[in-house]
Amino acid sequence: MKRFLLTLFILFLTASFGFCTTNSYDAYGQKNGSYKKNGSTINQYDRYGQKTGSYKQTANGYNSYDKYGSKTGSFKTNGSTTTQYDKYGSKVGSYKTNSNGVTTSYDKYGQKTGSFKKDSSGRITEYDKYGRKVGSYK
Repeated sequence: MKRFLLTLFILFLTASFGFCTTNSYDAYGQKNGSYKKNGSTINQYDRYGQKTGSYKQTANGYNSYDKYGSKTGSFKTNGSTTTQYDKYGSKVGSYKTNSNGVTTSYDKYGQKTGSFKKDSSGRITEYDKYGRKVGSYK
């Protein structure tokens, strides 16, 4: 679930800031994937450049698809909160962004699972629920 929330956060940043490509890195700075925007679609790739999924914009969020084009879930935004649902419509988790631009992710029970912070250079750093760095995105 956490990986999907992370993907959600990145794809919204990719769309919001107009980036054509956003790369993801592990805690040691090694590239482990990328997200590429093409119109209203964002494609996700692994570290080898193989497509692993895609996200298509809707009126209030995104639908997610696997690499074969089968729908895997959806994300719906209401104000500063985005909620993730699985392909059956059940809530999987959510994330909330505060006025300082810090985004906190939660599981379906409302328990914090991590956070994301964007610095002045545009790099996003991901932290686990204990505040330890997990990865970054730029």
